[in-house]
Amino acid sequence: MKKVAVLLALSVGLFTAAQAMARDISFTSPLTQKEFRDLTREAGAAISYKNVAPAEPLGITGFDVGVELSAIDISNSSYWKDAYRNDAPSFLAIPKLRARKGLPMGIDVGAMYSYVPDSNIKLWGLEVSKAILEGTAATPALGVRATYSRLSGVNDLDLQTAGIDASISKGFLILTPYAGVGGVWVNSEAKGHLKALAPTLKSEDVFQPRVFGGVKFSPLPLIGITAEVEYQQRPIYSLKAGLSF
Repeated sequence: MKKVAVLLALSVGLFTAAQAMARDISFTSPLTQKEFRDLTREAGAAISYKNVAPAEPLGITGFDVGVELSAIDISNSSYWKDAYRNDAPSFLAIPKLRARKGLPMGIDVGAMYSYVPDSNIKLWGLEVSKAILEGTAATPALGVRATYSRLSGVNDLDLQTAGIDASISKGFLILTPYAGVGGVWVNSEAKGHLKALAPTLKSEDVFQPRVFGGVKFSPLPLIGITAEVEYQQRPIYSLKAGLSF
């Protein structure tokens, strides 16, 4: 019960932080093609499936479920101010529910869902990872991963991402640091009001590299708290609290 109480307290904190920065996204002014491309890159970085886990697999009986909050600085972008009708927060914060299940042969599969309270932002995604090296007490773990994510609920923007990455990790007592590199493909299309305001906007397809690093802290059995920093266009900060079985 103590472990569940800790996770619930962290969950409430993460979702409260996201709600404090929540706004509806709805465009009221046209964008140039360059502005739309820049928006595609930054929005794609924000919604892409984050790693927020060491490289070692969960194992055939393993299961991990938790809550996560990712935040990206959008304070210096004029198109975000328009998207939020001149009431843009300094950070776009996205809370998520995440689950991963271990399978045979070092394979894990996972899913993610997000709904930002008091906004029209919804998001879902899928992941599959494979451990190349499962890691031991003396050697690190090495894994590769493929991901997909899609934005929903925002009538003015159709946005989806696909990504691949590789990561390495090594546990030390209750800490497991990790790092990784990869790339993300982002596809976007203007819809609704934005398409009516700028009918000549073309869809955008961009590729952008990503690097990330973080540490998992396991203060109690079954409880894991993971902090990560990713760079993809700009820094993205993520915090996850989960239960692992």
